Amino acid sequence: MDRRQFIASGAVATLAVLAKPGASLAQTADGAALDAEFDHIFQQAVARSPELATSLGLDKGALAAAKGKLSPRTLEKRAQDVAQTRAALAGLARFDGAALSEPARLNLEVVRYSLRTQIDAPEKFGIDSAIRPYRIFQQGGAYFSVPDFLNTAHTINQKADADAYLSRLDQFATVLDQESSLQQAEAAKGFLAPAWSLDLTLGQMRKLRAQPAATSSIVQSLAKRAGAKGIAGDWQAQAARLVEARIYPALDRQIALIERLKPSTRPGDGIWRLPDGDAIYAMALKQATTTVMSPDDVHRIGLDQVAEITAQLDTILKANGETGGTVGERLARLNLRPDQLYADTPEGRAELIAGLNAGVKAMYTKLPQAFATVPTQPLEIRAVPVEIQDGASNGYYNRASLDGSRPAIYFVNLKDVGDWPKYTLPSLTYHEGVPGHHLQISLAQESRDIPMLRKIGFFSAYSEGWALYAEQLADELHAYTTPLERAGYLQSFLFRATRLVVDTGIHAKHWSREKATDYMVATTGFARPRTQREVERYCTQAGQACSYKIGHMAWTRARAKAEAALGATFDLKQFHEILKEGAMPLTILERRIDERIALKA
Repeated sequence: MDRRQFIASGAVATLAVLAKPGASLAQTADGAALDAEFDHIFQQAVARSPELATSLGLDKGALAAAKGKLSPRTLEKRAQDVAQTRAALAGLARFDGAALSEPARLNLEVVRYSLRTQIDAPEKFGIDSAIRPYRIFQQGGAYFSVPDFLNTAHTINQKADADAYLSRLDQFATVLDQESSLQQAEAAKGFLAPAWSLDLTLGQMRKLRAQPAATSSIVQSLAKRAGAKGIAGDWQAQAARLVEARIYPALDRQIALIERLKPSTRPGDGIWRLPDGDAIYAMALKQATTTVMSPDDVHRIGLDQVAEITAQLDTILKANGETGGTVGERLARLNLRPDQLYADTPEGRAELIAGLNAGVKAMYTKLPQAFATVPTQPLEIRAVPVEIQDGASNGYYNRASLDGSRPAIYFVNLKDVGDWPKYTLPSLTYHEGVPGHHLQISLAQESRDIPMLRKIGFFSAYSEGWALYAEQLADELHAYTTPLERAGYLQSFLFRATRLVVDTGIHAKHWSREKATDYMVATTGFARPRTQREVERYCTQAGQACSYKIGHMAWTRARAKAEAALGATFDLKQFHEILKEGAMPLTILERRIDERIALKA
């Protein structure tokens, strides 16, 4: 692993850092010791999470045993994770930032921030996460994540991989029972998802359970991939036996538990309904946005943004013959125009995904206009698996493995193709693919300037803010080829602005799920089923929806500051090279922009 301790852009800046007056051997030694500490923390993180090892493509060699394991879902496991994180913070506390190079100080600051965030909710509230306070819900729990993980992250190239898959199937039953036990204990303390969320959860569990074992998705994933690789063995029969004898009984027990617990769940849809709910939401909002904004601040910004973007859309829609009714009503009509809809058939879905792939390919030809470095990691576009599409997000991105064994995947939920009018899809592709998540995350993973621990780091406001900025950058690169596609891009921004209003409305102002959905449908014009799925995500994953627009505003503010300060010497390609520094909190990002400006000024 190359651990060059330099981040600033340009050859002159490189010399300025490396030839810094007063640099000492002590500083160099401290930097090497810090790198070793980062390596130690990273190796511990991978060792205690077999899923992380597999996702990164590191489940081989000394870590080969990880490929056949799943992480336990127990209080003991949480306590071990918290203890190791505390130990990691203690190990980093011995480093004096003043004795380190600027890049090393940045790495130290970001890692400390991330580690502290990881243990805040367990220490203060006895839950895993402030943003995701529920154990089992429509987008959370082993029933939801493990089948998808096995299908998308667990690679199968040889017999040992297929055997490891079987081992994980066996453990899937165990973690289902472990989560059931935890959920029962947490429900007794008031931590249980809203009733409608449990209904969605039960529906998805039953859909998974209803599949005949031999033809179930988790069995077929192994059988088909092992067959494609020519790996001898009756993998379908072996997997089906595990599903029938182990997984389905555990799933039956979990279904019965959720049915039994559902009548006891508290009324309401927001986090305020939980013990210490207001404090949990304050933490969630802080962690999601990496700022200290209050719910009232975020709500007010959202209302202002909604008004501003609505006015821009009004102008475009009028110019294209859409004049009657509110902007939301006009967008809703546009969503139903036959020329904007794909056929609700397998062929229509295939055509939609082919269009997304064509959009990614076309954008790659434009990237050199704005980026000095373009990612080399491949990107696949897939439909969300049907067994989880009822509760899954509308679109999301999974990073590639570090070893190149598995590409990055951009998933799109095709439960209803009517959710995806053609004019809305380019902005989605630029958000999830390039120049959005795929470019940003891939450049961090390929960077030689940051330690491995930071390559896998994630800050929602930074990454989601970048992805929205990428939609805006695509407009600058003339990627939206029609006025309606540009309207789709602005509608995407309007959608994210309404999230600020809705998320704070649900969790701080006690809005109902219905009120939030009504507001979003009226404001954005998106179809109600799609919008309701989004609102249901916000109800059960507090604060995260606010990270998009707050992050976007930070990125656009940073670029405007750099352009104003540097004038004619501003270089957009070099501005974007900051992505090689990896994800970081917004407060640190803004300071780093100032520091990079100072190097250039």
